[in-house]
Amino acid sequence: MKSSLSLCILASLSLFGLAANQQFARAETYPAKPVKVIVPYAAGSAADVIGRIVAQKLSELSGGQFYVENLPGAGGTVGTGAAARASADGYTILVMNQDFVVQPLVKAKVPYDPFKSFTPVGSVAAAPETISVHPSVPANNMKELIALLKANPGKYTYASPGYGTSPHIACERLFKLTHGVEVVQVPFQGGGPAVTSTLGGHTHILHITLPLVAEHVKSGSLRGLAVADKRRSHLLPDLPTLHEAGIPNHEVGYWVGILVPTETPKDVIDLLNRRIGQIVSLPDVKDRLATLGFTPFASTPEDLAAHIKAESAEWSRVVREANININ
Repeated sequence: MKSSLSLCILASLSLFGLAANQQFARAETYPAKPVKVIVPYAAGSAADVIGRIVAQKLSELSGGQFYVENLPGAGGTVGTGAAARASADGYTILVMNQDFVVQPLVKAKVPYDPFKSFTPVGSVAAAPETISVHPSVPANNMKELIALLKANPGKYTYASPGYGTSPHIACERLFKLTHGVEVVQVPFQGGGPAVTSTLGGHTHILHITLPLVAEHVKSGSLRGLAVADKRRSHLLPDLPTLHEAGIPNHEVGYWVGILVPTETPKDVIDLLNRRIGQIVSLPDVKDRLATLGFTPFASTPEDLAAHIKAESAEWSRVVREANININ
């Protein structure tokens, strides 16, 4: 009996050691074939540019091939759904922004579950959103803007990249839920058209990612009022934060993170996380991200998972209270 038990223990230890060695070998040889990097947005978008930086540097660091495949559509859900259906073997990774959290909250059905379909690998970069206005709007700061909107309910408009996007939801929280003011949304197909509309004076207010408006604010084509972050931006250091403007707890940003299908081997996830940490610390990558208006922001898988959970809880509240939905 004792001898049989000892044999069982030895067999179990041997199997454990074999599994550990196989896992080590997998991490040592990864990638053994090309890795698809799905970007669920069009070429040239912020997520695409950052995804291509990551893919290029992962290729250089590993000696393998990481290639970008753009699968845009439906607020990122088309490409994200494709990534969710991919094999969980480490050879498909997803580049995603805050739409990953927002889309399931505003749509009746999306082809993935943000908590079950993927495992976070880590974040890459982030940029805050800003509030700016067309120069014709008689407001030089956030206090004056809120007073103006209260005195003229329904008169002013804000441009958004689309119904149900994070800038739309952020505006509903800022104007409707926080200050009880009525501002009319004018949705567009993307941030570029929303910026163009406001530059032309067709819409009055923008609450959108800082890189899209930084040069326009510098030139005076738009009047910057505040940045929706806890810190001022290096691109617009004179622009106060919303907290400094008297509106706390309204941090909204564009973040880019890396995820993989659930059940992707942990050693591959850990390896990718380490390499992404290396990538965002490279001087040329830092300079490129800074030029784009982004700050390098590496995190652990656990930190990104917690961030996704926290954003989902907050935006779910706003979506519910503001009655935002796409059927």
